[in-house]
Amino acid sequence: MRLILGLDPGLARTGWGIIAAQGNRLTHVAHGAIVTDPAEPLARRLVRLYDGLAAMLAAYHPHEAAIEEVFLNRNAQSTLKLGHARGVVMLAAAGSGVPLSEYATRLVKKAVVGTGAADKIQVAAMVARLLPGCGAMGADEADALAVGIAHSHLAATARRMATA
Repeated sequence: MRLILGLDPGLARTGWGIIAAQGNRLTHVAHGAIVTDPAEPLARRLVRLYDGLAAMLAAYHPHEAAIEEVFLNRNAQSTLKLGHARGVVMLAAAGSGVPLSEYATRLVKKAVVGTGAADKIQVAAMVARLLPGCGAMGADEADALAVGIAHSHLAATARRMATA
């Protein structure tokens, strides 16, 4: 059984979700979000994000991690802040020795919902269907679990093709 960590990076909220993958069978393990205070200085928010991720990584010891690739906002400042948060998320995972894969948002949506144009409500509904018992979750946690689900399927396919 492999524990897979899905990550949906954001400066205000970083969603995370852990699933257990055994063959094609996926099971929900845990999910949550690390929230930072917009009133705090950027550097302090990044430290809070790192500390929250480090604590979660130490508690669950995932074998693999996956993250959504960055997308561009119309607001350059927002994109830059997202890039800072994404860098901290990647550092936390890599620093703990967890291999990290990256996936385009449209690919994650297509792998989980069947269309790359799915909205957040469709993603959350499909995550709840694929991971019964995962309970209530926000959009960031649902997106993180979706990244984990997509990674499980896509990485398994890549492994099968490599051995063929």
